[in-house]
Amino acid sequence: MCRRSGDQTGVGTSRLEALPRLRDTQALLSTVPTMELQKRDYHVERPLLNQEKLEHLGHWGPAPRTHQWRTWFQCSRSRARGFLLKYLPVLGWLPHYRVREWLLGDLLSGLSVAIMQLPQGLAYALLAGLPPVFGLYSSFYPVFVYFLFGTSRHISVGTFAIMSVMVGSVTESITQDEDFQQGTNSTLVARVQLASTLSVLVGLFQVALGLVHFGFVVNYLSEPLVRSYTTAASVQVFVSQLKYVFGLQLNSRSGPLSLIYTFLEICWKLPKSVVGTVVTAVVAGVALVMVKILNDKLHRCLPLPVPGELLTLIAATGISYGVDLKNRFKVDTVGTIPTGLISPVAPNPQLFAKLVGNAFAIAVVGFAIAISLGKIFALRHGYRVDSNQELVALGLSNFIGGFFQCFPVSCSMSRSLVQETTGGNTQVAGAVSSLFILLIILKLGDLFQDLPKAVLAAIIIVNLKGMLKQFTDLRTLWKANRVDLLIWVVTFVATILLNLDLGLAVAIGFSLLLVVVRTQMPRYSVLGQVPDTDIYRDVAEYSEAKEIPGVKVFRSSATLYFANAELYSDALKRKCGVDVDRLLAQKKKRLRKQERKLKQQQRDKQAAPSSGTSVSINVDTSLGDIKGSGVEDSGIKMSPANELEHVAVSRQEDAKAPDVSTLKALGLPRPDFHSLILDLGALSFVDTVCIKSLKNIFCDFREIEVEVYIAACHSPVVTQLEAGCFFDASITKQHLFVSVHDAVTFALQHSRSGPNTPVLATKL
Repeated sequence: MCRRSGDQTGVGTSRLEALPRLRDTQALLSTVPTMELQKRDYHVERPLLNQEKLEHLGHWGPAPRTHQWRTWFQCSRSRARGFLLKYLPVLGWLPHYRVREWLLGDLLSGLSVAIMQLPQGLAYALLAGLPPVFGLYSSFYPVFVYFLFGTSRHISVGTFAIMSVMVGSVTESITQDEDFQQGTNSTLVARVQLASTLSVLVGLFQVALGLVHFGFVVNYLSEPLVRSYTTAASVQVFVSQLKYVFGLQLNSRSGPLSLIYTFLEICWKLPKSVVGTVVTAVVAGVALVMVKILNDKLHRCLPLPVPGELLTLIAATGISYGVDLKNRFKVDTVGTIPTGLISPVAPNPQLFAKLVGNAFAIAVVGFAIAISLGKIFALRHGYRVDSNQELVALGLSNFIGGFFQCFPVSCSMSRSLVQETTGGNTQVAGAVSSLFILLIILKLGDLFQDLPKAVLAAIIIVNLKGMLKQFTDLRTLWKANRVDLLIWVVTFVATILLNLDLGLAVAIGFSLLLVVVRTQMPRYSVLGQVPDTDIYRDVAEYSEAKEIPGVKVFRSSATLYFANAELYSDALKRKCGVDVDRLLAQKKKRLRKQERKLKQQQRDKQAAPSSGTSVSINVDTSLGDIKGSGVEDSGIKMSPANELEHVAVSRQEDAKAPDVSTLKALGLPRPDFHSLILDLGALSFVDTVCIKSLKNIFCDFREIEVEVYIAACHSPVVTQLEAGCFFDASITKQHLFVSVHDAVTFALQHSRSGPNTPVLATKL
């Protein structure tokens, strides 16, 4: 039996007492946290276990396989109801809506969000390269669709700066910006059709990915990648709005380095700036910043934040109308905003081929932003967000919105925070905000035709403050994780230089490549035993951890697969302090030399003249290691009576020959350890290359008279080893132990035993 303990201050208890003692220990740890842990101990008595005995003891059997596809074709009333509630969540929560508790908060929250949505919708449409009224459409249709299909109670779906700038990069790359600035009807129609077709295609991607349960794709977008990407996008947004701040006419550019060229052109044309436009933008920006500072200072005293954007919008429109900024100071305004809803228009399928790449990138980015915020609010308020249903809901919002000439949308961080802090409880708040926007579209839209575009640009730039603050991630990641810092920097630089679509592809590819590279550079350790415990730690980190004499314990911090299998073997041989390859080469060389010597002796004895006395030369060439090393059979004929492994070296006497295949007999140095234990607890899977590499390790170390054992394999890994034919007559499950300590205990007791020696019970 094997007894493990911390400090030897107690007496071993029975197995039945182990569970109560464990509960008592947990209770004491929770109630008396200041008590020293070194004064506690535990005693476990169990037999030494290898994999074979563990399977027998635990009655191991393959886990039952579930054929989920069989349920797809079952039809019942409950299944139909569950299907309907899954894909139309409003039918599940709306009948249980708490009117008295939630309605007032949802109404106030919806009104607050709508007040923000109005100026942002107008501004972000301009950012997408479209007339402002299409920003209002995109703030109504998608929001109401999400109310029906969404599962998050607090995110505010609608126009968003990152999505708008991605749409704008597409519209500017396909249509001519100068024609749009001049208001050419053909270009206007082309841009609107382009954006709406893009929205339909984005929606199709998102719905399809949601239906095939592809919501996990967002897992490949790490937090540093998303934050860096949004920071770079905010820089693109900032540069794109400078032409409205200074009143400049710029050439349309797209593709790699377009942002750099645009910024250089802005600097070149600064002397041509319109003074009235610059003054308007600065005054609006300063007013917005002051209102936001006031909201931050008085947020505890104010029931609702002061709607700075709406007040700025109304004031700027009134001043522009009264002073006639457009004619007197050449300040560009929004222009005519048609009232009323428009009839649905089918997308242009001929544009799908041009837009498919950009549509997929926009679909992934929009979903990543929405699900990230949705999970944050769900965790904060104690409900669950279904990532696959969120994909479907967001996809339907974009798909249906595209027929009503909306551009792709996602959720806004600033509006979502307002919706939560102002008392929003359910998706009713989003429905209220969409109805308010509908009122603006039907009755009040033409009131904003004198609104200066410079004011909308100021609103966009001021609202970028939160994303531009993410530059502080550089300092945080420098201290926390340099690899994440590298992902942040590469993503930012790639997005700035290559534009948003190519930048996202490079960022994802680089982050995945970095994962592979990190698995190729894990930490390899030789483990030693912490005194008086069954715990084994890296001897380079723990000064008290000592190697067991005659036993090497090796561990890798990463899983073993085709990309790092050779590196694992090289590190193992290096850490063991033995040049295994050189030793094997020397052994083979000396075995061949020994074989040639035996053959020469045989030929000499046969060629010697006979003097009437028969001389029998019988040489034992049954060297298992020679055969294992690839050396050919010596070809010497054996006598049937010569089965006791003796060699007649002279006419006078027969002497027992030593095993010439051992390192000692060959005059080669022997390793200072007799057993090697591979701690494979870090393995999550194995492939054929891994299995072949492990078998080669067994073969090589056995050739130098070192027995190899495996420890701490998880059950799925053992199953994969069996499927890959890893176990055979020479490598059995008796070489695989449940823990490193079990393997060490066995190795110490069987330091020179054969591979098939049965495991005995042992006691420490």
